[in-house]
Amino acid sequence: MKRIARIALLAALCGASTAAAHEVRPAYLEINQAGGGVYDVLWKIPAKGDLRLGLDVELPDHCSSGPRSARLVNAAYIERWLARCGSAGLIGHEIAISGLESTRTDVLARIRHADGSTQTSRLTPSETTLEVQAEPGTLEVARTYLVLGVEHILFGIDHLLFVLALLLLAGSVRRLVGTVTAFTVAHSLTLAASALGWIRVPSAPVEATIALSIVFVAREILRPADSAIPDLAQRSPWLVAFSFGLLHGLGFAGALSEVGLPQRAIPVALAFFNIGVELGQLAFVALVLAVLRSAAGLTSCGPSPWSVAKRIAVPTAYAIGITASFWLIERTAAFLPG
Repeated sequence: MKRIARIALLAALCGASTAAAHEVRPAYLEINQAGGGVYDVLWKIPAKGDLRLGLDVELPDHCSSGPRSARLVNAAYIERWLARCGSAGLIGHEIAISGLESTRTDVLARIRHADGSTQTSRLTPSETTLEVQAEPGTLEVARTYLVLGVEHILFGIDHLLFVLALLLLAGSVRRLVGTVTAFTVAHSLTLAASALGWIRVPSAPVEATIALSIVFVAREILRPADSAIPDLAQRSPWLVAFSFGLLHGLGFAGALSEVGLPQRAIPVALAFFNIGVELGQLAFVALVLAVLRSAAGLTSCGPSPWSVAKRIAVPTAYAIGITASFWLIERTAAFLPG
């Protein structure tokens, strides 16, 4: 057991380091129409130290840009300036991101018009321009927020580790279905409530508590089945999933708040972001089960993927718990007074 713990410790530390080194952070462009043909432009680019990605915003030729203010905040290089586009404005014209084709990152672009309508688009290395529309169509809103939801869960390592821990805790298909369903219902509730402004919770404590929830579930996996202490998590994993799912929904809402919701299509955007999160989550669960099933066929553990899951539960729980503990310390230190 001590050897397993040492191996798990090394794997967790390497995993935490790798996750930090390969963090996927999109650039963010926000353009707010201040009145007439004047626009307030906010351009946020991932940075590391004094280095930043070589990306820049290219507005239509008829737009002129004023002086830019620049600053480094939380590993991001932020520029802000006023653009004057005259009577032609931006509607019907294209905005491009130069240098994007040479990177692996995405750009989330949000354009708010004077009438309150909002266009949210996602630019990629293969699609570096967008056309500004008077009002985005329902199909575009649905597609954009669906992709954002899938990407958020698949790149959210902390949420995936929590789902993996729930899978190991469930131990069977029937219990897994109930557990994942409870998690889905719970985070859907708080995601909607927070996105609609019904509840407001600071993001830093939420992220720290999400890490704590992962530590808790990892500890429950390690608890002996014959323990004399009443084991609510092992008896009713769906209840644990629902309780912490409320918390994780606030984390999803924090990511969604960075992009915002189009005022005239809030239900569509919110619904498809949540659907995207669920599709990403189900894809991850299916992948883990497929790997476990393949491993069961290659080993003497038996035909069931759950027999493999039981064999690897202890070292995996150590790795998950140690990684989450690192995040807990890091995230707590970030918002506590110095």
